[in-house]
This record gives sequence, C-alpha cells and structure tokens, in this order.
Amino acid sequence: MSEHRISPVDEQCLERYLDMVWVEKGLSQNTLESYRQDLQGFASWLQSRSTTLLKVDSVLLQEYLAWRQERGFSSRSSARFLSCMRGFYRYQIREGKVDQNPIALIASPKLPRALPKSLSEADVEALLAAPDLDTPVGLRDRTMLEVLYACGLRVSELVGLTMPQINLRQNVLRVTGKGSKDRLVPMGEEAALWVQRYLREARPLLLHNCPDEIVFPSTRAQPMTRQTFWHRIKHWAQVAGIDKPLSPHTLRHAFATHLLNHGADLRVVQLLLGHTDLSTTQIYTHIARARMKAQHAEHHPRG
Repeated sequence: MSEHRISPVDEQCLERYLDMVWVEKGLSQNTLESYRQDLQGFASWLQSRSTTLLKVDSVLLQEYLAWRQERGFSSRSSARFLSCMRGFYRYQIREGKVDQNPIALIASPKLPRALPKSLSEADVEALLAAPDLDTPVGLRDRTMLEVLYACGLRVSELVGLTMPQINLRQNVLRVTGKGSKDRLVPMGEEAALWVQRYLREARPLLLHNCPDEIVFPSTRAQPMTRQTFWHRIKHWAQVAGIDKPLSPHTLRHAFATHLLNHGADLRVVQLLLGHTDLSTTQIYTHIARARMKAQHAEHHPRG
C-alpha cells in the first residue's frame, strides 16, 4: 500500500486531528509525520473494505493489526499505531463524531526493553578526530560532533541551532526540545573552543558571507537536514574505522552513558537530555547499577 488512497471525509478528519495535536501537544514534525502515515495507512486499508475511520469497530481494528503482523510490521511500530489511534478516537469522542472508542479494550503489544546503543570513549575520540580540519565542511562536521557529544542534543536540535541560541560568554546553549520546551545546556570548554573556531574560520565560507542565523549550514548555505548529518556521521565513522551501528542518536546515548560512568546523578542527566519524565531517563539505570557494584567492590571492606 505504497500510495494511500483515502476518502475526502477521512482526509479531513485526520488533518483536523493532526492540527489539534500539533497545537495542544506541541509534537515534533517527525512525530506528526509518523502519525499521518499511520492514519493514512489505516484509512487506505479501510477504503478497500468500503468503510471509513469514523465507522470502525474493535473487530476491524483487530483484523488490521493481524494484517500488519502478517506483513512483518514490528511490535514497536504497532504500539505507535495504537497510541496514535487512542488519541485519534478520544478526540473524535470529544468532538461528538463517534460514540465510543473502538480501541479502548485493545492492549498494546509488549515491547522488549532495549538498551540504548552506545560508543566507548575511545570510539568517540576516534570519531571526533576523523573530519578533515583543512576544509570548511570538515571543521563544521568536527564542531557539530563536538557539540552533539558535549551537550547530548537530539539531532533535530543540533541542525536547527541558530546564533541567538549560543552564549559564548557563559558557554551554554538555549535549546528548544520536544513540546517546544526550552532548556539551557552547558557546552564545556572544549566544545566552546571548537564553536568559536568554526564561527571564525568556516561558517562565513559555508554561508558565502551572506548573513543568516543558522549555525550549521549545508554546502548550499541552507539549513542542514537530519538525513544529511546522519550521512556525514556514517562517513566519518568509516574514516575512523568504527564498524558499530551508528547514528546521531548514538552520540546522545554516549553522552548520557559516559556522564553516568563518571558519577553524574541520573536527575542531572534527565535535565541535560531534556526528558520531561525521569522514567524516560531510567533506561540508563543499568549503567548506574554497574557503577555502584564496582564502587562497592572497590571500597567496601567485604566487597
């Protein structure tokens, strides 16, 4: 079902819902696009069965979930779909479009608790040293990697950085994260020095000396996409001889992991990562437990 053919009624219905969650919940564009794909995929499947989103019952939903499973959709993908549908039908009830929530009694699939993939400190050092500093692009990439690792940013936060968000007097970034919530993140001296050098030596060349607020432009003097930066990281990982699975998010996990390994408090890491709920950060507690065991063995008289 590569092309979603859905009824005009369903199209209008899902667009109104997406407008609502964007305004009321401040979801990111990536999350909104995922919700759009989920809703359009379901509506298209319903269209082939001569019905619409507002006429769904729990039997149809179960059939669709079985259809997804037969086609190899992951449990995580189906859990996201169900989360989207719960919000969608709660909204339709609120608007008086349906009388009951057809998804109310359907449980989400149990997901394995996946630990974040990370890099060793030696891997990070090798990755940071990989870019060619004799070119504006290489200096830009080195600075982006330094900031990503030093601050634990999401990649969307990194590529979207603007000059007013950087305070080089205090070496902090003002980052706008999920839900349009701002947080202040310290850069550290090393990352701040790279930012200063980049702004002085490379950024004007990448912007062709045209004024712009974006911090890390592409080679075409445009805002860089997440996908472009992902490809840049893969390229420098290959140069560095790192053969582990790698993405921009891997450096965010390395940031959190290495902070905890060096004794940082979990709540401090929560604030730095911009997690609203500590439970989101608690996926890293295995690191804290391992450190406690090591310290107990080293310092306790009967360790």
